[in-house]
Amino acid sequence: MIQKIPIENILFLDIETVPQIDTWNNLDSTTQYLWDKKTKFQRKDEIEASDFYEQRAGIMAEFGMIVCISVGMIDNNTGKLKIKTFSGEEKDLLISFCELFNSPRLNNIILCAHNGKEFDFPYIARRLLINGIQPPIPFQMFGKKPWEIPHIDTMEL
Repeated sequence: MIQKIPIENILFLDIETVPQIDTWNNLDSTTQYLWDKKTKFQRKDEIEASDFYEQRAGIMAEFGMIVCISVGMIDNNTGKLKIKTFSGEEKDLLISFCELFNSPRLNNIILCAHNGKEFDFPYIARRLLINGIQPPIPFQMFGKKPWEIPHIDTMEL
């Protein structure tokens, strides 16, 4: 099946994330409470919420943020890989990233990432919603069955 997908229709992407607030001590008490409650069942009994925050806050979209999104596509004309990185303030980089999907060339795009189905794609979608940005069509997965989502995850390959 994957051999039938034109490589020019694949948008390869990767994101880098960090905690929104750098350390546990800089969190307000409400956020500390929410973190403790959200991670209670993920932590082992001997791991404090504060220690777990240092380890995991960047990978939970509610407590983390995206610092860059890098994308790559094969150019139809030259056959060469074109790469672009979006960075800066999270909301600005998300808006710029979403503008990519206004191009008619990206109408039939298929997203591809390593562990994208479990991490990159949902994380981007959540951060878009948190920032009040309408997710582009490839990130609108609500109500779809897994086999209806054409994303490629290299971890599954």
